[in-house]
Amino acid sequence: MLRQTSRLLARSIATTQQPIRLMGARPMSTDMPATPVEDSTFVESWKKVAPNIDPPRTPSAFMKPRPSTPSTIPSKITVNFVLPYASELTSKEVDMVIIPATTGQMGVLPGHVPTIAELKPGVLSVHEGNDVKKYFLSSGFVFVHANSVADIVVVEAVPIDHIDQNLVQKGLADFTQKLSSATTELEKAEAQIGIDVHSALNSALAG
Repeated sequence: MLRQTSRLLARSIATTQQPIRLMGARPMSTDMPATPVEDSTFVESWKKVAPNIDPPRTPSAFMKPRPSTPSTIPSKITVNFVLPYASELTSKEVDMVIIPATTGQMGVLPGHVPTIAELKPGVLSVHEGNDVKKYFLSSGFVFVHANSVADIVVVEAVPIDHIDQNLVQKGLADFTQKLSSATTELEKAEAQIGIDVHSALNSALAG
């Protein structure tokens, strides 16, 4: 009797150590396959409706590579001098240019540090040996590159020797009168701009 009881007890203990699976129970994580199975149908459907998450392209992506800096400083600086309606100088190699920047007169020689500067009404001097050609500029910008190339972009320019000093004096007097009789801020601003330009013209002719 005791032998049969111990045999039944051992059988019941062995039975309780077996994993119990209920009808419809979810499998445990350890029962899942080690390698996930790819649903090709879902992947193809997702590719058709997936949003474009590529980063947007910036202006630098469309620019040409920056010119390399030469190992030695060249003997000349290359100047591109352009206006909205014409190109005064294109890839012109000169010794130096003096530019009327808003911070003061700026001399640009070969090997000049890369610079972007705003221009004010004044005189641009282009030095090529003993030959110096001067232009009067109204406004614009200069871009000096590391490879000794200077791009000068201006709104209006005229050679100094094409300017009539009598007309400059008359224009200065007219704008001075307009400023004294101006009644609106717009009229005052326009008159002041005229005075600044004609004063710079007068100084350029005198100097």
